[in-house]
Amino acid sequence: MTSQPAAPERQRDADRTKAEILEVAQQEFARHGYAGARVDEIAARMRTTKRMIYYYFGSKERLYIAVLEKAYAEVREMERTIEVEHLAPVEAIRTLAELTFDHHDLHRDFIKLVAIENIHQAEHIRKSEALAGLGTPVLDLISLILDAGQDSGDFVTEADAIDVHMLISSFCFFRVANQHTFGALFGRDMAAPEHRDRLRRMVGDAVVAYLRGAGAAR
Repeated sequence: MTSQPAAPERQRDADRTKAEILEVAQQEFARHGYAGARVDEIAARMRTTKRMIYYYFGSKERLYIAVLEKAYAEVREMERTIEVEHLAPVEAIRTLAELTFDHHDLHRDFIKLVAIENIHQAEHIRKSEALAGLGTPVLDLISLILDAGQDSGDFVTEADAIDVHMLISSFCFFRVANQHTFGALFGRDMAAPEHRDRLRRMVGDAVVAYLRGAGAAR
């Protein structure tokens, strides 16, 4: 009886270890920022060594970039679940808006990482080959929806896919990223459960209204 090769099992162990490191690293970078996060602390939480982390990722910067790649890839994966060919244009764009809302609501660390990387003026994102074209799929998706809406007559605004993406993302991002300052100034926690359903509908309503011509020059 011959034994199975050990290589596939070693690869699975390596992939699992890398995934676990990324999970802990994401939490540390989101909590402390790029400058404040410590690889020693990540290693301590992993019950491993800094040397092992560097073995897999090479440096603190490469680890941070890998965390960003993972975080953005998860957003793109969510967007790929929308099968626009089976949805009417209004339903499709509303679904995209509401799923983006859901993702940002459930992935608060992603919001923090994006805010941190903006402080660094996207210095690390620009160094990632994996992230270079990662925005294209969502723009293609939105363009398909916009074209379908123009063809059906549902949308009258000559909209740009990047503008629509910004409209959706800004609402969903602001609600989480600014919840504390907004709450201190206006006395309302936008991320509180009692506001969730109303705001989720609002982002969809806003995008649909824009595409249907709300606010167009009279």
